Amino acid sequence: WITGHTYTCYGPLNNGATGIIFEGVPFFPDAGRFWAIIEKYKVAKFYTAPTAIRALMKYDDSFVTKYDRSTLKVLGTVGEPINPEAWLWYYNVVGNKQCAIVDTFWQTETGGHVITPLPGATTTKPGSATFPFFGVVPVILDEEGREITEPNKEGYLVFKQPWPGIMRTVYGNHERFETTYFKKFPGYYCTGDGGKKDSDGYIWVTGRIDDMVNVSGHLLSTAEIESALVEHHKVAEAAVVSHPHKIKGECTYCFVTLKEGETFSEELGSELKTKVRTKIGPFAMPDFVQNAPSLPKTRSGKIMRRILRKIAVGDRDVGDITTLADETVIESLFNLRPDDA
Repeated sequence: WITGHTYTCYGPLNNGATGIIFEGVPFFPDAGRFWAIIEKYKVAKFYTAPTAIRALMKYDDSFVTKYDRSTLKVLGTVGEPINPEAWLWYYNVVGNKQCAIVDTFWQTETGGHVITPLPGATTTKPGSATFPFFGVVPVILDEEGREITEPNKEGYLVFKQPWPGIMRTVYGNHERFETTYFKKFPGYYCTGDGGKKDSDGYIWVTGRIDDMVNVSGHLLSTAEIESALVEHHKVAEAAVVSHPHKIKGECTYCFVTLKEGETFSEELGSELKTKVRTKIGPFAMPDFVQNAPSLPKTRSGKIMRRILRKIAVGDRDVGDITTLADETVIESLFNLRPDDA
């Protein structure tokens, strides 16, 4: 993972910088841990993830303000889109309105940040990664691969030309490299993220499209979680979608269809969550597991995840359902939603 070696190790050392890497929980012994380190080592630039910022916002501001943060110049955020509320807390409370906020968009595959404000030079907007870095040409495409020029219309975030840091291949599997990043829109590098440009040309990254979920900066394939769920002897089929989460940004919401003769229970739900946790890792553990006697499918058998995302958040405006094989499935799934969803 690029952040681990290149950004925290080779990069700063090549530039003659002193780096302080914190590995652990920012709440121990209390929620002032980050700020105590900043005071102790006179940190000038601090880089973390929106998940950590959102988690620390829950605590009283005194955990931040009792430490001297006057050495800070730049506050960075990375890993997932940051919501304006967290951005403003970071700017006002942590930076005491004195620091440039650098909300960067990039991937391991891009070799470095590709959309980012330049600290002290770019006028920022809370929640926007602002403008492309040098040599990077982002565009927003619709489903048909046409460039979207009208403001605030969401589409696929892609890059139009290569840049120095772009990955060259997937080790030992060049075909996978081509399929994953270049097949969907020939001639473009496809990030897999959605985005939009506002009327001032600022880029807003809206998060993963369709089959990926970003949980606390960990990019998870829904297919990977589904396959872990289906390994359980009682599960016939599973479909996983993203669900908004106040701290983690997104979490996973799982619909499971059980084998004939099996009944759904709270215990089974917990068992399935543990199964995913064991198979993939703690960060992948689903927040919601819902019983789904059947799933909304097209006549050709394709699961309509768009509808499942609506059910997951309780939004009854499910859009066009003319291609559904059985429309009654939708009402049944709304009725079976867990109380805490």
